[in-house]
Amino acid sequence: MARRRGWGGSPPDNDDEAARRIVTAAVELIGRTGAEISIADVAESLGVIRQTVYRYFPSADALMRASAIASVGGFLDRLAAHVSGRTDPVEAMTEGVVFTLTQVRRTPHLGILLTATYSNADPSGITSEEAQAFGITMIKRFDVDWAHYGYDDESLPELVEFLLRTMQSFFVSPGNPPRSDDELRRYLRRWMGSAIIAQPTAVSSPHR
Repeated sequence: MARRRGWGGSPPDNDDEAARRIVTAAVELIGRTGAEISIADVAESLGVIRQTVYRYFPSADALMRASAIASVGGFLDRLAAHVSGRTDPVEAMTEGVVFTLTQVRRTPHLGILLTATYSNADPSGITSEEAQAFGITMIKRFDVDWAHYGYDDESLPELVEFLLRTMQSFFVSPGNPPRSDDELRRYLRRWMGSAIIAQPTAVSSPHR
C-alpha cells in the first residue's frame, strides 16, 4: 500500500492512485516553471519524502517520461487546433514543427518523447516505436490528404522519421542565435518543404 504520510493530509487509497497523483504533480510543476523537475521538487509539492516518489518512479527521467505521456493528448489537441484548415502539406508541416518546438520549450517533458537531450535518455529514442507512433498520430491530426500527395502506408512513416529527425536537430542545436519563429518558417518551407513535396511512392528505398 502507498505510504500514509504527507499527500496534503489525504493519502492515496492504492499504488495506482499514488502514481497518478505523482504524475499530476509533476505535470503541474513543469507547467508552472517551464523547466525540468527533480524527484525532490515533486516530493516537496506532495508533502512526502523522496523515497516515496522513488518507489513509483526510479529516476527523474522516468517521471518526465510518464508526465509526457500524460500530457500528449492535450498537446495533440492544441496542435490540431493550431494547424486546422491547412491542407497544404508544406504549410501544415511547417506550422506543426514550429508549434511543437515552441511547446517543448515551454513544457520540456514533451521533448523526452522526441529527442535524447535528457540526461539518461536513449540516444536512439528518436527512432523508437514510441516516438514513431507519436509522430504518426501527430501528422494524422493534420487536415492534409496524404494519399493525394503520394503517401502510402510505407512512405508515411518515413516522412514521420524525417520530421522527427528535423525537430531533434533543433532541440539539440537551436542555433546561435536561434531563429525567430518567422525565420524558422522561411527556412522550413524552403528546405523541408522541398522534401515533403517529392514523389514518395516513385522512389524505392535502397534500404529495402
